[in-house]
Amino acid sequence: MVESSRHLHTEHTPDRRSKLADEVLRRVIEKHKASLKGKFENISEGIIKPGAETPLNKIYTELYITEGESEGVNKEHEVWQVESASRAQTTEDTPINCNDIFKPLPGQEKHIRTVMTKGVAGIGKTVSVQKFILDWIDGVANQNVDFIFPLPFRELNLVRSDKYSLHKLLLDFHPELKELKDGEEYNNCQVVFIFDGLDESRLPLNFQQNMISDLKQTSSVDVLMTSLIQGTLLPSAHIWITSRPAAASQIPAQCIDQVTEVRGFNDPQKEEYFRKRISDESQASRIISHIKASRSLHIMCHIPVFCWIAATVLQQMLDNTKDIPKTLTEMFIRFLLIQTRRKDQKYQSGTETDQEKLLKSQKEILLKLGELAFINLENGNLMFYEGDLKECGIDVSEASVYSGMCTEIFKEESVFHQRKVYCFVHLSIQEFLAAVFVFHTYVTENFEALKSLLSEEHKPSHVLSSIQSVMGLQSQDHLHVLLKSAVDEALKSRNGHLDLFLRFLMGISLKSNQRLLKGLLNQKHSSSKSTKEICQYIKKLNSEDLSPERCINLFHCLFEMNDHSMHKEIKKYQESPKNIKQKLSPAHCSALAHMLLMSEEVLDEFDLKKYNTLDEGRRRLLPAVRCYRRARLAECTLTDKSCGIVATVLQSPNSLTELDLCNNDLGDSGVQLLSNGLSSPHCKLQTLRLSDCLISEKGCICLASALSSNPSHLKELDLSYNYPGESGLKLLSVRLEDPDCKLETLKTDHASENRARPRLLRYACELTLDPNTAGIHLSLSEGNRKVTWMDKEQPYPDHPERFDCWEQVLCREGQSGRCYWEAEWSGDGAYISVAYKSIQRKGRSNESTLGRNDKSWSLDCSPDSYSASHNNEDTVIPVPSSRSRRVGVYLDWPAGTLSFYSVSSDTLTHLHTFHSTFTEPLYPGFLVYYSSVSLCQIT
Repeated sequence: MVESSRHLHTEHTPDRRSKLADEVLRRVIEKHKASLKGKFENISEGIIKPGAETPLNKIYTELYITEGESEGVNKEHEVWQVESASRAQTTEDTPINCNDIFKPLPGQEKHIRTVMTKGVAGIGKTVSVQKFILDWIDGVANQNVDFIFPLPFRELNLVRSDKYSLHKLLLDFHPELKELKDGEEYNNCQVVFIFDGLDESRLPLNFQQNMISDLKQTSSVDVLMTSLIQGTLLPSAHIWITSRPAAASQIPAQCIDQVTEVRGFNDPQKEEYFRKRISDESQASRIISHIKASRSLHIMCHIPVFCWIAATVLQQMLDNTKDIPKTLTEMFIRFLLIQTRRKDQKYQSGTETDQEKLLKSQKEILLKLGELAFINLENGNLMFYEGDLKECGIDVSEASVYSGMCTEIFKEESVFHQRKVYCFVHLSIQEFLAAVFVFHTYVTENFEALKSLLSEEHKPSHVLSSIQSVMGLQSQDHLHVLLKSAVDEALKSRNGHLDLFLRFLMGISLKSNQRLLKGLLNQKHSSSKSTKEICQYIKKLNSEDLSPERCINLFHCLFEMNDHSMHKEIKKYQESPKNIKQKLSPAHCSALAHMLLMSEEVLDEFDLKKYNTLDEGRRRLLPAVRCYRRARLAECTLTDKSCGIVATVLQSPNSLTELDLCNNDLGDSGVQLLSNGLSSPHCKLQTLRLSDCLISEKGCICLASALSSNPSHLKELDLSYNYPGESGLKLLSVRLEDPDCKLETLKTDHASENRARPRLLRYACELTLDPNTAGIHLSLSEGNRKVTWMDKEQPYPDHPERFDCWEQVLCREGQSGRCYWEAEWSGDGAYISVAYKSIQRKGRSNESTLGRNDKSWSLDCSPDSYSASHNNEDTVIPVPSSRSRRVGVYLDWPAGTLSFYSVSSDTLTHLHTFHSTFTEPLYPGFLVYYSSVSLCQIT
């Protein structure tokens, strides 16, 4: 850690310091410090007995705070940000002590007025604020600061008046300031405002509205906040804002001088926390060993709140020598049981130890909390007020009892004017209780309750449709349909906001976990059949619309259901070099990616091409490249969508220094996405190869811009066999001359300005139709390069290779290398196909129809739809917006790929790729009915 500074970095004139000698001001400052000390010197964990609060300095463990942020994951569910943080220590971060956030880093020459500190829920942002204030009060740091004013957004939400000056607002929060007349003294003081919990704000922060600059001027709270942050009001003040990542964008970037990120505990800090919290050294060591043995638990312990949950559970479990939790669901169920037991002892003076009766006695409140959790899950709300509780039938007059019962689950705080605010102590607890509530509605067949919760008027339509889809289950015994609906809904989410909820729901579906919750959940039936069915459903999911992150989360779901079969199969696959030729399903690829990501080891080289899988499988493997120093992704039929995944890796902590993407159809759109990753401070690439990737001037402009943003690392850039144009070459060449840019080698050989001949055209082949194969209703013309369907039979002689019952024709030239051709169809549609010469020619059956057997592959084209067919299996393909009737076909026979494209002007739009191990030369062919097909001249 960087050594803490005793002074906030700022300048003071002698005149300003002399004004601080005013006796009234000194007295107010001392009273203010005393008041803050009373609020912040202790920290509460669990149900607190009077006088039993823990001094913060006794338990405080330094957090891992860094300059900058992992911007690539800010739009992902926070559990993914935690997993990303678990790998962060392999990269070059700049750690910062919380007392030094306003101090420029070495080499920086800037005044830092406003700092934004980001971090996932429960990671320790508020505790860092508390430590910052306490060290100032105790004389440890920042002794040139006169006032620190903490103004949490959860309390600011409760201010209703529009008639506040800044001083009047501060008086309401800090009455000890009353000796200051009108707040003009703040102009002569060094002041720090701390706005904690931007994600909890319900204020309309509008930075486009009129600001105020006069300390005496009255306005609404939101205008006071925006004026302070923007610097029109009290510009000499320093501002510290904390936020969960998703909410941070509410503050314009130009208002922020420095961004920091709380990463939580690194591995040594985790151990330090457990050893400080658990006095029994032997027990602490056993708990640490257990957590290290479970990678998913170990990762979650980057969050201090989860460390506390784990310590609470494992201390009791180890003492009682029971089955120790290995999954998140088991951990949270045990945590819930411990809290209900503690509540019974404190509030009812009962001696009941039977956990079923305990849960039954608290069933009503727990399910109401679950309802509250589920309603607010969509928008990620962690803060609730009295009105929110009333909506769920929670009696506010008894809220203190509810809060006491669930201090570890649901906190009550007295804030502004003693009004109450409530929260789950962590988002994961909210997601767990939401899953319990949803499962309870299934068990009780009370689907109408969910329907009313998620009405069209109040809830997002996509969540409603998920619930409505299971309405037919009311009298059925099909748990797997509910779970399938939940899986499908979670997969639709772009940011994964339902990922952890889904893990818990899957875990609760296990009979063993339901037994633990007996008393809260009625035992309806054995769910083993349903869990097996949903496990099979998850393994068979195969869609290009699924993000790799969602797929990996499904692998976590399998773990929660104690299905380790995929893990075992992949372990076996990895153990023997002989298995490398074994075909991997997309599900296996997700499992392999997950296992690689869970590894703490930084590996040397990732070669995507060596894995025998489909395009979808390759796409699911891509997130694993972050674990490697070198990634070879050349000639893997990657597209612009793949670049988005790679860019996310580059924007997160990673180890990549060399990346090879040659011979992929990335195009300018893909390179634009990739450039976003190259611009990130987390990107440490030294070599980037993009030869033959269909990149034009537009893409090169994006690359040049990325090099300007992050010039520190990239030394070699290969853009050969692309089309950079004059301006693109010029912009990139300038980077070679830039002394701040590390670029040493720029390869642009074989660059062409002719964008109409992309790289595939280099494999163009000359084809002619074979009259001896043509069906009797087909007429060939234009030198046997056009085929037209005719109502009248054509006078062809008998021939053993002729299709006698289908309107089909093959070309003369068989292909067994790399080749590319284009064909244009007209009329009602056509099949653009390839086939082995051994395909059956006689009779009207699937064996002689293109695309309906194992000897042919086909693209069915019609004005309104496309579909790909092989061996009588069809895949529907969306029609491109261009609606071009020209189709490009690229065969890479040695690699076993056959790709179809829609051709429009200079643009190739990928439609579908078949993967196979070809055993014979392939002959291009067509099925034509009420239409015609022409082979296009492209050489």
